Amino acid sequence: MFRSTPPQLSNIKNGDLVPLRTLTNLRWMAIAGQIAALTIAPLYFDIALPWGLCVAAVAASVIANVIFMTVFPGNKRLAEHQALAMLVFDLCQLALLLAAAGGLTNPFALLVLAPVTIAATALNLRSTVMAALTAIVLVAMIAAFGLPLRYMDGTTLQVPPLLRLGYLLSIVIGIVFIALYARRVATEIRAMSDALFAAQMALAREQKLTDLGGVVAATAHELGTPLATIKLVSTEMIDELQGQDSLMQDAMLIREQADRCRDILRSMGQAGKDDLHLKQAPLSTVLREAAEPHLSRGKTVLFAELPNPEGDTKQPNILRQPEVIHGLRNLLQNAVDFAGSKVWVDTDWTATEITVRICDDGPGFPAQVIGRIGDPFVRLKPARLTEGLRRDYEGMGLGLFIAKTLLERTGADMTFANASDPFLSPKERPERCGAVVVVKWSRSVIEAPANLTVGRNRPNAF
Repeated sequence: MFRSTPPQLSNIKNGDLVPLRTLTNLRWMAIAGQIAALTIAPLYFDIALPWGLCVAAVAASVIANVIFMTVFPGNKRLAEHQALAMLVFDLCQLALLLAAAGGLTNPFALLVLAPVTIAATALNLRSTVMAALTAIVLVAMIAAFGLPLRYMDGTTLQVPPLLRLGYLLSIVIGIVFIALYARRVATEIRAMSDALFAAQMALAREQKLTDLGGVVAATAHELGTPLATIKLVSTEMIDELQGQDSLMQDAMLIREQADRCRDILRSMGQAGKDDLHLKQAPLSTVLREAAEPHLSRGKTVLFAELPNPEGDTKQPNILRQPEVIHGLRNLLQNAVDFAGSKVWVDTDWTATEITVRICDDGPGFPAQVIGRIGDPFVRLKPARLTEGLRRDYEGMGLGLFIAKTLLERTGADMTFANASDPFLSPKERPERCGAVVVVKWSRSVIEAPANLTVGRNRPNAF
């Protein structure tokens, strides 16, 4: 259903999704790189380093990793503040190492971006801002108080002031840009993941409604014992009613009917059987089935078959896929939600295509979101439009996304538009003045095959 609410994955804090093992492994990689750089610099580039500060910085990171791996289990997932604290520690450790080894003239100063990027992708907005601000403050302190690089002979590596300023600005701009970019991408990925999960849940619910094989199997299992009892008692009654023909015939009839019920349930209740005739239906039947929950909500839903330009008056039979029924139901619910009093459902078909057009007499799609219709978590109903329509409406902006996702899985092409100019006066607007959704399939992907006839049931794969 359009207003059905999926499990709220967004209620889980982002930090609670970060495994401790991931951060400790990344830190071990950073430690290995730092040790390699500190070893290679004096041997191959004749650079003198303040070994006391450098060893202290690397040792602090090693000790922290050992403590985390000893105290916490390997599958520990960090809380938001814990993950932020670890990333801030990494920033401070790297800042100390850079300050002792050339400041921003050290080419490894770019690694300041790594903890900020992790925060932007894994933590919430507040933690991301705190990590980014911490990084900017530390970079400024490194630029102001960092020790210059010195060679073994005591000479200092001189960098022009303009170039030092450029290093500072480039890293600060990089922190801000990477944080914003990574944050935006991660947020959209999480939103899409939640929305796809909601679509999958909706499809699973629809599948349960359309697939009756399991229900029949369970019924057969539950009725097996009562039917066996009836047969046993009726058999005993036949033995005791010898000579009483009328009563004995009644008892025999009871036993025969119990056997008949057993045979019917056995043929229907084998796990995973599908009735082939349930897999197809005329187009209008599927539309009415999809609209049925919304026909009694106070709005008039009108069904019409448009004249066929090719003269084909035979209505096509289509596959009763759960995706089709649930997707159309979401579209119809959205139309009924917004309609003033009427919703029109028009169908037409040609030799190659089947088209369903849903229109209402409501306010239409808002102009500011019409280009984003079908994206997850896009709410179409402002608060001012909620009044007088459905006061209990708590839509998440997933209804049209679910409908679009499910219908496109069946091969449908969808378009969204408004039937009239929203700036027309009420008197100038036509009767069909609201939102228009057009769903179009190729007949080859949605029409039931001609050889799909009522016959012997086929077991499902499961």
